[in-house]
Amino acid sequence: MNKWLYVIALLLLSSAVNAEEAIASVENITQFTNLIRWSGVIFSILIMMGTWVLIKFMNSMVESIGGQFVQYRMLLQKLQSFLQFFIYMTAGLVVFMLSFRINDHILALIGGTLAVSVGFALKDLAASFIAGLTVMIDRPFQVGDRVTFEGNYGDITTIGLRSVRMRTLNDDIITIPNNKFLNEVTVSGNYGALDMQVVIPFYVGMNEDIVMARNLIQEAASSSRYIHLPKPVTVLVKQTITDNYLAVQLTCKAYVVDTAYEKLFETDITLRVIDEFRKHNINAPQIAVQNHNRTIE
Repeated sequence: MNKWLYVIALLLLSSAVNAEEAIASVENITQFTNLIRWSGVIFSILIMMGTWVLIKFMNSMVESIGGQFVQYRMLLQKLQSFLQFFIYMTAGLVVFMLSFRINDHILALIGGTLAVSVGFALKDLAASFIAGLTVMIDRPFQVGDRVTFEGNYGDITTIGLRSVRMRTLNDDIITIPNNKFLNEVTVSGNYGALDMQVVIPFYVGMNEDIVMARNLIQEAASSSRYIHLPKPVTVLVKQTITDNYLAVQLTCKAYVVDTAYEKLFETDITLRVIDEFRKHNINAPQIAVQNHNRTIE
């Protein structure tokens, strides 16, 4: 009999504890719902929809105007990145102010949530956000720059709160977290300028007319439709020795008028130089292959 009384007492005690926990949970939910402005939530949804429409409209305008007025494309892309950052921050703050009643409870809730989030689940996101601010201030590159990062080469299209987007020359979009740029080397080919230096190597044999080859390369680059003539065209000459051949390397360094024409510029000069070399009988280096003590050239 005493055993059954003991079991009943434990059940009653457990029920009382569960009831207290349930009451406490209901009170917490009630307190949280009291902090929400339900009328403000409706306006917040409208603000988020308006923000999305505004960003889409701004992006389409920048793309349209930048395509028509190339000289202003870099400036427009920089303004687009800054305005996008500002719009997101402003919209987030307005939504928060409209949706919640600010008091000690909500501040305590936010403080505790941020501490836990930064410490655990959102530490990478917080690191990317802080890194994004660092990128915006330190500016290792700018929107519109043609950069090389971790083997990827392309144009920076967006610098966001969490990540940077790059469009490669194959028209692929690469998303890179901002915190990656704090520890890795980034190479910018133009750093805010519309023009950019393009390096094109050519190889000729040791017995060819090197001076004529150099002049032909210089002339081909200078007469290209994509050349940016205010900056110099340089052709550097050096010997190159490998296991299979001895050659002369002529490196053309010229500036393309717009980074968008980089590959067209390189193709144009290469075709011109090959054609001129053929007309003037300037040959490529002969590769020597050793085969059974016999050299084939």
